[in-house]
Amino acid sequence: MNGTETGEPLLKDTGIDGLDDVLRGGLAPNRLYLVEGDPGSGKTTLALQFLMSGARRGERCLFVTLSETEEELRATARSHGWTLDGIDIVEIIASEENLQPDARYTMFHPSEVELTQTIQTVLAEAERIKPERLVFDSLSELRLLAQNPLRYRHQILALKQFFARQGATVLLVDDKTGEAGDLHLHSISHGVISLDRRTPEYGAMRRRLQIAKMRARDFREGYHDYRIVRGGLEVYPRLVAAEHLVSYTREAVKSGLDRLDELVGGGLARGTSNLILGPAGSGKSTVATQYAVWTARQGQHAICYLFDESIATFHERSAGLGIDIAPLIEAGRLTVRQVDAAELSPGEFAHEVRRTVEQDKSRIVVIDSLNGYLNAMPSEQFLTLHLHELLTYLGQQGVTTLLILAQHGFAGGQLQSPVDASYLADTVLLMRYFEAAGDICQAISVIKKRTGYHERTIRQMRFEHGISIGEPLREFQGVLTGVPTYIGKVAAE
Repeated sequence: MNGTETGEPLLKDTGIDGLDDVLRGGLAPNRLYLVEGDPGSGKTTLALQFLMSGARRGERCLFVTLSETEEELRATARSHGWTLDGIDIVEIIASEENLQPDARYTMFHPSEVELTQTIQTVLAEAERIKPERLVFDSLSELRLLAQNPLRYRHQILALKQFFARQGATVLLVDDKTGEAGDLHLHSISHGVISLDRRTPEYGAMRRRLQIAKMRARDFREGYHDYRIVRGGLEVYPRLVAAEHLVSYTREAVKSGLDRLDELVGGGLARGTSNLILGPAGSGKSTVATQYAVWTARQGQHAICYLFDESIATFHERSAGLGIDIAPLIEAGRLTVRQVDAAELSPGEFAHEVRRTVEQDKSRIVVIDSLNGYLNAMPSEQFLTLHLHELLTYLGQQGVTTLLILAQHGFAGGQLQSPVDASYLADTVLLMRYFEAAGDICQAISVIKKRTGYHERTIRQMRFEHGISIGEPLREFQGVLTGVPTYIGKVAAE
């Protein structure tokens, strides 16, 4: 539970860190809340986590179930590695057993009782146990027994008033099987937690939640991604960059290659986002790796998120260029993570980046590549807004971000980008192929830098036992077209 400095009652935590963050600390006590969602969205799991958190704190907890048996609840708990010790369970299901005065698990037969009798049974058990936390799962059975909206509303109001007098914090679980647009529960409840799930055309199911209502309390608005994993719900609060302002000293971020640093005007600026743009195989990932490795060698932390290639390929490519990353990884200064975006939501990825930056104090973040990030989650709307918020957050943390974007094609003016991400970047490095004397060559230039001076030249780049940046290609014209014209004299070697 979280206290307040204004003398308000202590908040009831939900047992889910991310949800408590969304709720700005938890739920106000002695109130009735609605948890609604489609079947399979994790409502019962959330409710169990709420009760188990209370049981760990020594609070009396009661679970009233009309939709699942006690064994089914225990099976759910076992699947997460939990026990339900400290939680009283009242079953109102078909059973031949009778209620025993001292029994912990009580059995009733709903087909033999009216709605009023069912409610009275619940109230009697609550009177006996006097729970501080209570879950009622689910309301669909009460809705069917009530048969009409007015009677249903009156019974829910009766429950609300009774548990308010008892001092219980109540979660009502509803599977939204009622009429579309039924807002009776919304108007009665102090707060509403709405769970949503949908299946994309490819990949894992996407789940998200929102706080649809919360009286007299501030909370994080909008949708927040979550997953159901062994151990319960993991909620990833929507990243709001404005909430994470950190002061830092603006300084140049070096690559360890003098000529590359000269090209970008002395180095990349700390806290900026930088786009490395070019066709496949032009050296974009290698240049980004160079920055990450050099930062790690200076004793700071860098992390590379790989959307396109495997970690094994990353190691082999680096080793082939004479870049030994193994000691840096073992020392904990360089982290390489392969991302399966088909199994990952944008909110979860942003949460992972934020966690790493704040725990490991990362100074370089490489996203390789934007093509993988964008293409692996094509059904996600507003994905570029997710990315913009993430880049803003990283910049405010003093993190230098390197974004890699592959263009379609290999040479000439027909190169196209799948998305225009240049407006997101403070600096844009352009990689190009060009043909000279029968050889395929590579060139690098800087076409944008918001934070200061950069060279306007085009330099040749070679990858032989490392990265080699040459002098400006002043004797060629039309390098960016892929077929330059020689306008100078042959230089003596």
